[in-house]
Amino acid sequence: LIFPCLMTGVVAATFTPLTPEGEINLSVIGPYIDYLIEKQNVKSIFVNGTTGESVSLSLAERKALAEDWCHKAKGKMDQVIVHVGCMCLRDSQELACHAAQIGADGIAVISPSFFKPSTADDIKAFLREVASAAPTLPFYYYHLPAMTGVNVPVRDVLNDIEELVPSFRGIKFSGCDLMDFGQCVSKSRPHWAVVYGVDEQLLAGLAMGANGAVGSQSRDLSTGLKCSYFLVLVRT
Repeated sequence: LIFPCLMTGVVAATFTPLTPEGEINLSVIGPYIDYLIEKQNVKSIFVNGTTGESVSLSLAERKALAEDWCHKAKGKMDQVIVHVGCMCLRDSQELACHAAQIGADGIAVISPSFFKPSTADDIKAFLREVASAAPTLPFYYYHLPAMTGVNVPVRDVLNDIEELVPSFRGIKFSGCDLMDFGQCVSKSRPHWAVVYGVDEQLLAGLAMGANGAVGSQSRDLSTGLKCSYFLVLVRT
C-alpha cells in the first residue's frame, strides 16, 4: 500500500551539516530537527536535495544522512522526504531502495543533468526505473531546470504518468515558468501534491494553485510562509 501522506504545506529543504574538515556531522541533525519544530513550526522536511548539496556527496554519505534524519525525526516530524536523484540510474535506484528500508515517507528524484533527457518520454522512462526500486513509497518528480538544464515542460511529463509510475504522487516544481506550473496544477489529481520550490516566486506559485512549498527559506521564515500560504488558500 502507498503511504497516504502527501508533501503539502510548508516543507523545509535542509542543509547538510559538515565538520570543518568536510565530513558529514550527524550530531547536528537532532538539534536541527528540534530547531525546525520549536522555532520555525516546521513538521516536514526534504533532505539530501539541492540545499543539502546531495550531488557533492558520496552514496555512503547520502545513506548515512537519510538514515539519521529518518531515525531522529521519527515521532517528531510528520514527513521526511528523501531526494534520491543521481547521474547514475543504478545509484538512484540504490538510494530509493535504501529510503524504503529506513522508513522514509516518500522519495523525490531530479532528472540527470549531464546526459540529459530530451523528451517527456525520456524523463518518464527514467522516473519509472527509479520508482520501481521503492514501489510502496510516494514518488515525486523534482523539476529544477536552472541546475539540470532540462527544460522539458512538466505538463508533458504528467501525461499518463501513473500508468508508468503507479506510486507517483506529485511534483516539486522549482522552475520559474508559471505558465507550465499552472498547467501542471490543472492536470493535477486530488491525490497529488503540486508544491512550488522557488522562494522568490512563492506567492505567485500559491496563487496559481500550489498546495505546498519546499524551499531553503522554510527553515528560517516558516511562520511568515505559513501565514502567506493560508491567506492565499482563504482568498482563493
